[in-house]
Order: sequence, then C-alpha cells, then structure tokens
Amino acid sequence: MRGMTTVEKILFQKTGQRVRPGDIVIAPVDGLMATDTTAPGALRAFEKMGGQRVWAPEKCAFVIDHAAPAPNERIANLHQMMREFARQQGIRLFEIGEGICHQVIVEHGYVRPGYLFIGADSHTPTYGALNAFACGVGSTDLAAVLLTGKIWLKTPATLRIRCHGQLRADASPKDLILYLTGKVGISGATYMSVEFEGEVFERMSLAGRMCVANMTAEMGAKTGFVHPRGLKLPYPFEPVEPDPTAEYARTIDVEIGELPPQVAAPESPDNVHPIDRYVGTPVHYGFIGTCGNGRLEDLQAAARILRGKRLPEGVRLVIAPASRSVLLEAMLDGTAHTLVAAGATLITPGCGPCVGSHEGVPADGETVISAANRNFRGRMGNPRAQIFLASPATVAASVLAGYITPPPPDEAHNTEAISTL
Repeated sequence: MRGMTTVEKILFQKTGQRVRPGDIVIAPVDGLMATDTTAPGALRAFEKMGGQRVWAPEKCAFVIDHAAPAPNERIANLHQMMREFARQQGIRLFEIGEGICHQVIVEHGYVRPGYLFIGADSHTPTYGALNAFACGVGSTDLAAVLLTGKIWLKTPATLRIRCHGQLRADASPKDLILYLTGKVGISGATYMSVEFEGEVFERMSLAGRMCVANMTAEMGAKTGFVHPRGLKLPYPFEPVEPDPTAEYARTIDVEIGELPPQVAAPESPDNVHPIDRYVGTPVHYGFIGTCGNGRLEDLQAAARILRGKRLPEGVRLVIAPASRSVLLEAMLDGTAHTLVAAGATLITPGCGPCVGSHEGVPADGETVISAANRNFRGRMGNPRAQIFLASPATVAASVLAGYITPPPPDEAHNTEAISTL
C-alpha cells in the first residue's frame, strides 16, 4: 500500500480519510490564532456570517504583536475591538509586549505535535518545527473556523529536502534555510508541504527548527515539517513521521558540510549568495528579531560577538525579543545587559520594524542587515532602503564592523537540541 507523507498522515488522523495530493477535505482543527493585522477583518466576517459564539474559546488565541504599542488612533481602535471580542467570548488575548504570535503560541502550548493548526498569518508554518500541520489563511477563512472549528483544505503535494552532513561552526540554521530558499525559489514550493530531514536537524534546537520551518513561507509552501527525530519538548508526545514508502512530488538532496554563512540580497528572500560576495558592503542599520530569529539563542549569539565592544558611530542595532519570556531570560543571564552596553536598542517584544509600520523604519538610501525573513522592496517601510537578510550572528558582526562581514567561527549558533526558545 502506498505510504503517507507527514501532511497526509495528519489529515488521515483528523478525518479518517486516506488522501492524495489534490484531494479536498474538511477537517477539524486543534487550534487557531489571529493577530492585530488579521483579527479585525475576521471579526467583521464572523459577524456577517451570523456568528454569536466561537466554537471553542479555549483553543483560540489573539495576539497584538504587529503594531504594538499602537502607532496611531486607527490601530489603537482595532486593538480595542480585539480586546472587547476576546473578553466577550472568553478567548485568551496576548497583550502588547507579550510577544510575537508564533512565539507565544508555542510557549503557551496552543500547538503540539500532530495538531492541525490554523493561523491568520503567512508564517504560521513555523509550527512545523513541532511536527504540526500549520498553515496560514485569510481573515474570512479564519472567521469560518472561529464559527465551526473546521476548515476545508486541498491536500498538498510534498517536497522533500534531505540535508547531508553537519553545519560548519560559522554557519547557523538561518544560513541553512536561506541557502535552501535560494535553491527552491520563492514560488518553487507553491501550495506544497515541505519536509526537511537529515542528521543536522537531529541536533538542532527547537529555536533553530522554528527558524527553518518559518521560511517555508518564503518558498510559497502551504506548510512545512522538520523531521521530529531528535525533537525535544518539555512534555511527552507521539511524533508523526512519514512512511518509508511515502510518495513525494520532488526530492532535493543537498550537502551542507561546507556551507558558508549566507545572505539574501535585495530585493527577494531567494536572492541568496555566500556572504563573501558582499563582504565590505557598508551597513547603517542592523535588526535582530521577528518570528524567524528573535529567540534567546539568537540574542545570545549576538551578545557573544558584541560583549565588551561598542557599535561604531553611524551604525545602529535594533533588537526585538520574540516574547516577554525571552526578554526576561535575556535580562537574567546578562545577554540584554551585554547588548545594551554595546549600543543596541531593545524594543517592545513583538514583530518590531519587520513589517514597516513603526519602531524602526530605515531612511532613504540606507542599507539594513536584518535577521528577518523578508526583504522585498519596501518591506521595512521604505522602498528606498536596501535590506539584506542574514543570521543574527552575521548581523551582529556586520554592525560591529560597519560593513557586511561573517561572524567569527564558533559564534554563529548553538547546535545542541534543547527546548529553549
């Protein structure tokens, strides 16, 4: 009998139907999430659908993270709409400063291995790091899930990416996923499920796995999974693994043992090259944060490089911790002190300047080196700025030098498979 991929197996567990790519299913969901960019539209649609009560408030979460604190009156009123609806329905609302949706959802256990989780945000596939089928939807679809607890889906075909070898000491999970995004392209996995497997992931921390799964969105994927072998979580779980006889639309094999640090040059996440091509490019502004790289180990990687040093004049570094918990841990272990002493600016835990609404819009003609996941024209709020994507360690090394440069060996990342986020 034909085996099942991870996404097919999870859909089978939810519906009892054996599915093939292209099959349409209506499946019960295990949880949902919306942010301040998508929840207001979902609430209006919910009202138009005649909704009175959400299907399961304990499985729903709202997060104010994209424009937090509110930069203007209009957005403040949208935040207030979310607060009022959450209060009426008994939904947990994560307030300003509690963190980025994809971080707090994991920290607070709203998503677990084997779940079907729906989020009104394009980077919802991040939860594939936890072996969950997680996908982003629009506000109207989310409203229907709020009302019914079910979603219709077309079963995705699966792209398998097999990584051979271990990363060099100066390369990180972010360098790996940038390289793979460049290889697949921003539309190379459109509406597909992406499965990552290989020994490199068995030793990778949960934070590193989340970084990898996060950027499947930049491949156009519907969802993505990091193989659960080696995954460590603070609770027991039953992993969902693909069958040995599963059928894949495509398999890519890559050797990563000599992979150097990577950068994605303007103006696309798949415009990826070894860092040597851009070494010496002056930078004005560094950013570390987002749902891709704002976790404790990311801040620690930057702190190891900046410890006892000071940013040069004319260069700034903005850091947005992924959550309040991350910020508190960074304060307790001295990471935050090291970063601030070096001249970095810590801002409210949340998405920060990634989307470009406030908290760090670059000026005309400035070059930004960012640990975010997107660098499209105008992404950080100014189409006349240039954005390079890189690992947190590369960002720290570059702002310290004043130009793009790789991190020193052994400072790029933590390879141990730990649960720290």
